[in-house]
Amino acid sequence: MLMVLSFLLPVVGAVLVFRETDSAKRQKLTVVSVLAAAFLAVAAAFLGQLTEFSREFTLLRLSDTLALTFAADGLGLFFNALVGFIWCFVQFHAFGYMKHEGKESQFFGFFLLTYAALIALAFAANAETLYMCFELMTLCSMPLVLHNGSEQSRRASFAYLGYSTLGASLALLGFFLLAAQGNDLTFIPGGGQLTGDPKTLSAAAFLIILGFGAKAGMVPLQMWLTEAHPVAPSPASAVLSGLITKGGVLAIIRCTFQLFGREMLRGTWVQTAILVLAIVTIFTGSMLAQREKLLKKRLAYSTVSNVSYVLFGLFVFDELGMGVVGALLQIVFHALAKDALFLCAGSVIFATGKTKVDELKGIGKQMPVTMWCFAIASLSLIGIPPMGGFIAKYYLAMGALNTGTTLGLVGVVVLMVSALLTAFYLLPIVSAAFFPGKDFEAGEKCEVPKTMLIPQIVFTGLTILGVLSHELLSDCFMISGWLM
Repeated sequence: MLMVLSFLLPVVGAVLVFRETDSAKRQKLTVVSVLAAAFLAVAAAFLGQLTEFSREFTLLRLSDTLALTFAADGLGLFFNALVGFIWCFVQFHAFGYMKHEGKESQFFGFFLLTYAALIALAFAANAETLYMCFELMTLCSMPLVLHNGSEQSRRASFAYLGYSTLGASLALLGFFLLAAQGNDLTFIPGGGQLTGDPKTLSAAAFLIILGFGAKAGMVPLQMWLTEAHPVAPSPASAVLSGLITKGGVLAIIRCTFQLFGREMLRGTWVQTAILVLAIVTIFTGSMLAQREKLLKKRLAYSTVSNVSYVLFGLFVFDELGMGVVGALLQIVFHALAKDALFLCAGSVIFATGKTKVDELKGIGKQMPVTMWCFAIASLSLIGIPPMGGFIAKYYLAMGALNTGTTLGLVGVVVLMVSALLTAFYLLPIVSAAFFPGKDFEAGEKCEVPKTMLIPQIVFTGLTILGVLSHELLSDCFMISGWLM
């Protein structure tokens, strides 16, 4: 029951926020809803590990084979802890930023609805529940992209909706193929329960992974990211890039490891195809980011590249599971670094109105704290040791090398090239910000309020301190073993 309360509570909060006109009361409602939902979600997932009684709950049964069922497991605990933590801090940055954007009731209402959909998605116990929550996540988050109502935001929101719906439709077609073979689509640890024609199963697997890969920004369905980020408010861009893309990753993990099982997919054309698409996406995103002049769009191309690191790690299928460990670490440290970067970009826009890379010369003199956060988060995204991003990339590379395959080796080379390209498109921003030249005249300092600064500092600090967290690493190994 706690699971259901954890995602119903922010829905109730959203209804109240939509109706509230007083800014202070609206903020209190948002804070209480997010904190309470985060606590309940983590508590429900944790208790599910301890007792069978609290592990599974069926909210609605439509037929003997179709039910809306939620279950608590280690992966749900991992995902909900990450989402809850980041959501709690992003909201405080949003309180300041959205005074600049306006229409606060609309934003925070859909902000809460999106959070509710993510919690429900993490607890999905079968394919039908996963699909419904995935679509709800898209519908609830689209208004965040549409927020300012401009022609550009309308185009971007329809692109987001179109790509996401197309991807979800491909996944649904895959589920139909599995159901037609008489399969039960309940997720179980290790998967491997599916039966039927091998060619049909392979086709279904490819459709499902490709479809959910649209939300994760995988080629060829990645273009919504670069359309949505430049027009969405920066707090929305932060959760879209850092967390909602991970909703697609979560769906892929569930279906790959808890429906098909890695043994069914290992060595097949499906594994090869997904690895090739992931490698192409990593390289393409990094290359396109080089030429992009809009700061938030450059960060969006970076997301296209970096989220596919996760997909690459998941599909190397090495015996020791180091690829999965690297993927889980990448989920965490990419979310922290990219949220920090988007919040920093939002702070610059809030304080100066500057949106282009070429306009940021000397901005480090005016906003030193913000740009130091930007610099440190960039180092983690590049993978400079001993940052958290380096640890994730280390395990990804080791997992790929452990396979002893040519494609694994190619993937490692592309990871290294992508890291170099990431340095090329992020570090010049930092260099120009702090070293604008002798003739540059810096304006007055215009740092954003502390409520906007603190989330940036926290996320940035964790990209450094995260490398010291042996508990996180052991949890990733535990989840890896449980998935396999």
